[in-house]
Amino acid sequence: MIIAKTIEEARKHVWEWKAREYSIGLCPTMGYLHEGHLSLMQASKRDNDITVASVFVNPMQFGPTEDLAKYPRDFERDCRMLEAEGVDMVFAPEPSEMYLDDFCTFVDMTLVSEGLCGRSRPVMFRGVCTVLTKLINIIYPNRMYMGKKDCQQLAVVRRMVRDLNFNVEVVGCATVREEDGLAKSSRNTYLSEAERLASRVLSRTLRAAQEKIAAGQTDAEELIAFMRSELAKEPMADIDYVEIVDGLTMQPIPAVREGDVVAMAVRIGTTRLIDNFIAGDPLIDIAG
Repeated sequence: MIIAKTIEEARKHVWEWKAREYSIGLCPTMGYLHEGHLSLMQASKRDNDITVASVFVNPMQFGPTEDLAKYPRDFERDCRMLEAEGVDMVFAPEPSEMYLDDFCTFVDMTLVSEGLCGRSRPVMFRGVCTVLTKLINIIYPNRMYMGKKDCQQLAVVRRMVRDLNFNVEVVGCATVREEDGLAKSSRNTYLSEAERLASRVLSRTLRAAQEKIAAGQTDAEELIAFMRSELAKEPMADIDYVEIVDGLTMQPIPAVREGDVVAMAVRIGTTRLIDNFIAGDPLIDIAG
């Protein structure tokens, strides 16, 4: 497995693969990998000749009070996991490689990025769009793989790719969960034992909402009120948002239709967790 630390080195290998007309799949990550990340690599391996994973904790998407310094990192562990999955190259630049001292160009968006997580993390999607634009221009992938757990991020990136005419297919991959239903996340490592137990309220609440929809409930306000009441049963849960939005625009809707997104962000202790489901998806398994 190639480990490229510079843009020049990464591009050298990319041009060799392109000269052979190999298809390339890109899996962008911030490292500290788990089974959810690995599912992206597996999807890319199925679809492409070459799979590239980026491991880059992007400083641009962290606000001044957020957890950039304490974001978990273990690059050697990540590389062992990626090599075991058959990844062809890891692109792992330093921030100074991606952002020169006088860097002043950004990719920004309105509408899709403004609600949900964009409301409480206003710099995040500007950082996501900017770094992914750079990665697309460095790796020139045919396909890029992202998890559906970050539903708004996926919608933002799909709109960016469409609006700016990037020649890449954005592939959304299903959320990978723990046995008790908690969505896999690098931030789960921040949870204490008691907080980890309390965090199960997210998947339980989403499962209950799925059951309501399956029984015929479609009114968004009533579903949101129900979900808030379920979350409130857990004393450690501090709700950031519970919303039901159009799956493409991320705008609130009055009634749930197939393809719409039911999403939440909840703090358990100091850890902010997000989760969602798409109306019409299979029921979340919360066994355990």
